[in-house]
Amino acid sequence: MSIHTTVAAVTEKIIGRSQPYRRAYLHRLDTALHQGVQRGTLSCTNLAHGFAAFPANDKLKLKQLKVPSVAIVSAYNDMLSAHQPYERFPPVIKEAVREAGGVAQFAGGTPAMCDGITQGQPGMELSLFSRDTIAMATAVALSHNMFDAAVYLGICDKIVPGLLIGALHFGHIPAVFIPGGPMTSGLSNPEKSRVRQLYAQGKIGREELLEAESKSYHDPGTCTFYGTANSNQMLMDVMGLHLPGAAFITPNTPLRDALTRAAARRAVEISAQGREYLPVGRVIDEKAIVNGIVALLATGGSTNHTMHLVAIAKAAGIVIDWDDFNVLSGVVPLLARIYPNGDADVNHFHAAGGTSFVIRELLDAGLLHEDVTTILGQGLRAHCAEPFLEQEQAVWKPVPAASGDLNVLRTVAEPFSAEGGLRLLSGNLGRAVVKISAVKPQHRLVEAPAIVFDSQEAFMHAFEAGELQRDFIAVVRLQGPRANGMPELHSLTPALGSLQDAGYHVGLVTDGRMSGASGKVPAAIHVTPEVLAGGPLGKVRTGDIIRLDAENALLEARVPLDEWNARKIDAVDLSGNEVGMGRELFAMFRRSVSSAEEGGATFGLPPILPDGYENNLLGDMSDNAGEPFNDEDTPFNDRDTLIIRKR
Repeated sequence: MSIHTTVAAVTEKIIGRSQPYRRAYLHRLDTALHQGVQRGTLSCTNLAHGFAAFPANDKLKLKQLKVPSVAIVSAYNDMLSAHQPYERFPPVIKEAVREAGGVAQFAGGTPAMCDGITQGQPGMELSLFSRDTIAMATAVALSHNMFDAAVYLGICDKIVPGLLIGALHFGHIPAVFIPGGPMTSGLSNPEKSRVRQLYAQGKIGREELLEAESKSYHDPGTCTFYGTANSNQMLMDVMGLHLPGAAFITPNTPLRDALTRAAARRAVEISAQGREYLPVGRVIDEKAIVNGIVALLATGGSTNHTMHLVAIAKAAGIVIDWDDFNVLSGVVPLLARIYPNGDADVNHFHAAGGTSFVIRELLDAGLLHEDVTTILGQGLRAHCAEPFLEQEQAVWKPVPAASGDLNVLRTVAEPFSAEGGLRLLSGNLGRAVVKISAVKPQHRLVEAPAIVFDSQEAFMHAFEAGELQRDFIAVVRLQGPRANGMPELHSLTPALGSLQDAGYHVGLVTDGRMSGASGKVPAAIHVTPEVLAGGPLGKVRTGDIIRLDAENALLEARVPLDEWNARKIDAVDLSGNEVGMGRELFAMFRRSVSSAEEGGATFGLPPILPDGYENNLLGDMSDNAGEPFNDEDTPFNDRDTLIIRKR
């Protein structure tokens, strides 16, 4: 199937604008690779430190400087239900790597915080910055230069993006991401939503709410709604960093363990000492990034990835922006309905066909690039398969032709919507993202007076005092990365939802985030530039008429032009959120962070190569996608193929 013209055009634009940065990145990637095992560069003293505590047989292998050493980088902790299963993964991985002829070491742990726990708390202001902290922790783990491949254990919101950003900064090292899987289904999503709205309305107490929440989040594994954590897992499948269909197999099951062992063996096979060297910096290229955007749109995934994918791409020397998301959203159909965009959870999605079904449908429609290289060393078509257990081994079979549940998953021929789940809004209030996959058409346009709040707490006080029983658009400002780290504003969702259900026309405009909480109320989020960067939300006054028009991509204050231009941005006092709960440690992040559209990142693009140099790379891994790589046909197994020469 030929690639869709719009997908091809967007990809070509990305390749063109990225060229100097991607070229510099690939130069850095290839010059970092050492002939032989990476630890061969270490002195005897260095190396002795590196294996001093290792078992004798593994130590002998490391001394011989022949077999690959695989790093385990883990975000394990047992407070996060999604990450608790990782406690038992390292021994499984080490044994599987030994069986494959290598050695595995636990290279380092990274932070892992839970947005579900920190919602509405000061600690939430560390959440976005934890992504770049995780990337730095990953770099520390790999900085010892002991490793020829790495496996990454992480699932949740900022954790997978952080791990991948860190991995891409060591792009010469092959990477395999190993998921832990979702918890089994608990309380139904409609019932969970109903109880939350009752609590927001004051009709039930904390005890009843906690009982319902405990029935929803009840077991080891990822939360089952389709927020950022499960969007992460879908993306790792589509971008070729998971084994096919691995994302949504529940924890502590024989198939989950078999997939973990298979992933560990694959890390050995794609190391530079294997016959299929696949550095992560070449697996993640412009086409892989476009595939990620398309799959996010087709499944109604998390709005957080309008930042995270930008930052991930930047780490690989690739430049994308919200226009790319918006143009692709116009041609990518919505194939899935998963809570909060429907009633089903990710277990229902997986049972209906899951990510492998989505990949197959999008490939057949020409909406994904097939000619990429995944960790299988093949094109993306190889990922149109789902795993099964046979004799304690993972095996793969083609995904079924038909969806198992048309209420959850559909074909390109009969989608839930002809367009993707995200839209870009622009106007005199800046640029913003709106997630429309769960917003009914009659709610996609709201024109109403603004009520300005400088925190979600101020909004909730007004709601609880009964002051919001009317049509309005809540303008919640000073929530951007520079102001307070851009916390997610989950507390607003039940309250706004209950007002909408009561018949009021309501909406939200904010320079903060909503993520998987974006649901049935129209919400223009990530407004850029934020107020602290001179953004026009700082000019809005309570009573201004705001037009939020998701259908026509418009976000504006209906204020006479002369009056609007004469207004000054309100002075801000952020002293209340600069210290406490560790926030003072992240002051440097707030000072240096980029805008939401630039990824909300504290790092930049690779410096371009100086004028007068050219980078001759013999071949491109994507040229042979679909064919296994070996010593004969993989140019990157020849360490002399990179030539940097003066013109």
